[in-house]
Amino acid sequence: MKVSPSISVDVQQTAASHGFVMPAEWAPLDAVWLVRPHNQETWPGCLQAAQAEWDAWRAAMETVVRVRTTDELHIATNDSWIRDFGPVFVQTKSGQVAAHSFTFNGWGGKYEVRSLDDAVPDALQKELGHAMWRHQFVLEGGSIDSNGAGTLLTTRQCLHNKNRNPESGSGGIEQVLRDSLGVKNIIWLPGGIEGDDTDGHVDDVTRFVRRDAIAAVRAPTNHPDHAMLEANWNALQAARDENRQKFELLELPTPKPLYYEFPADRFGPGGLRMLPASHANFLFANGVIFVPTFGGTSDDVACRLLENATGLRAQPIMAKALVVGLGSLHCLSCQQPQAFA
Repeated sequence: MKVSPSISVDVQQTAASHGFVMPAEWAPLDAVWLVRPHNQETWPGCLQAAQAEWDAWRAAMETVVRVRTTDELHIATNDSWIRDFGPVFVQTKSGQVAAHSFTFNGWGGKYEVRSLDDAVPDALQKELGHAMWRHQFVLEGGSIDSNGAGTLLTTRQCLHNKNRNPESGSGGIEQVLRDSLGVKNIIWLPGGIEGDDTDGHVDDVTRFVRRDAIAAVRAPTNHPDHAMLEANWNALQAARDENRQKFELLELPTPKPLYYEFPADRFGPGGLRMLPASHANFLFANGVIFVPTFGGTSDDVACRLLENATGLRAQPIMAKALVVGLGSLHCLSCQQPQAFA
């Protein structure tokens, strides 16, 4: 089904000026877009295991939402992280859907040129027919999280990194977010977790679970991520107290640290590398929360917390092989909001 706009949109004007905002991810969806794991370098020695976990997750999602893949449109990609290189959808109160195509530079130029990935928003726009703004600004979908009511979560470690938009100061970055995503309040967190190669994407550490509730990962003092996660928690408390933003803070547990032995050609010297295993990398899809799990005691705790916080069903999805690629469910998906008249 195409989502052609019901009214003309002048993309020479900002999305915010037309009333578009980045919706909350629990809003009704027309589809979830996926790219099946296929890059051997991303999942060295475990690609088949990652594909098996992906297949099981897709089958579970198809019971609640239409799942679409780039394969069905014969769109080639360098990798599978469509959250970061796919379109960022926005929506008006009247239900009109549009999108943004931000520049994707491979997470600050860490890997080879990702020109196929960067072209995906244009390819999907041809299929769906929505209006789309095209930006030279570098931004990945995993670096931002919205409550759909004007507040955005992000990290300074990522968006202020000189490998993204070195010519843009803090004010310039915030203006892009306000103009394109229709946000009024931006909560800046310090950064992300160990093993994450994205320079601190927020979808591994802190997520909205309701318009007025935020789940933030916390870790025990002996955990490698303890200091950063505590800094994030303190920033959330400060934002709530200083700006009088009324949101509840919920503590999401962190899994026991997971490590994987990567070959030397992946990250230089070979050896064990900590993986960015996080229950915060969950995906909302039409009344269900798909939660990445890793075979530890924190799995059930995280699922129960998310169910209690949202009133939705939490569906655990094993992601021990998927996270070897340094991401999991949220990173591997892109939600297309439901268009309505």
